[in-house]
Amino acid sequence: IPFSKKEIITAILQVVKKNKLKECYIRPIVFLGHNQMGLNPNGVDVRVAIAAWPWGAYLGDEGINHGIRVRISSFTRHHVNITMTRAKACGYYVNSILAKSEAVRDGYDEAILLDPQGYVSEGSGENIFLLSKGRLKTPSLSCSNLEGITRDAVFEIAKHLKVEIEEGFITRDELYIADEVFLTGTAAEITPVREIDNRAIGNGKRGKTTARIQKTFFEIVHGSHSKFNKWLSEV
Repeated sequence: IPFSKKEIITAILQVVKKNKLKECYIRPIVFLGHNQMGLNPNGVDVRVAIAAWPWGAYLGDEGINHGIRVRISSFTRHHVNITMTRAKACGYYVNSILAKSEAVRDGYDEAILLDPQGYVSEGSGENIFLLSKGRLKTPSLSCSNLEGITRDAVFEIAKHLKVEIEEGFITRDELYIADEVFLTGTAAEITPVREIDNRAIGNGKRGKTTARIQKTFFEIVHGSHSKFNKWLSEV
């Protein structure tokens, strides 16, 4: 990428300010130029675009407040040797589109994908967390999932709230018997899951720990939590 981190942050702030956006979704996109055709990217210009637009809750306000219904997808997340899973590559979204479309067609709000070994990986566009016996757990980054920014934020928030948290391998049935489940993402923010494959999670409502993490997250986003001001940039 021919720009420094500081230059990209400055460009993002300029886009938000120029378009007078008070609340928005921001997506930096890195892509190859058109000065060479073919599959070998060597010598091709690398370009960066910044897109920003107003966007409400990705999975709906109802989902944020009361939880969503999800299904385990029939589609599997890519093996790490098929596509490098640490990067949010555009081509990677085809797998997500197939899973999401299937879930919505079947009457659900979102899909959960398993990795090639059958362990829980992530949502079609979100990381996933479960709470069992007072301990938060999320899939290891060995499970073909993205190292999400909001995922990292939840680790910090959980530490602040003194909630134990760990990474590891999660089986499908662990989700079914979890006390709480929620999804995280730049668009999804912190979205509770109330039902998986027609099975209620916990009492079928947003759980208490999920609510605490969600409340702290939104306080940070709206600049009302001084401990996390380092995450904010003034426009």
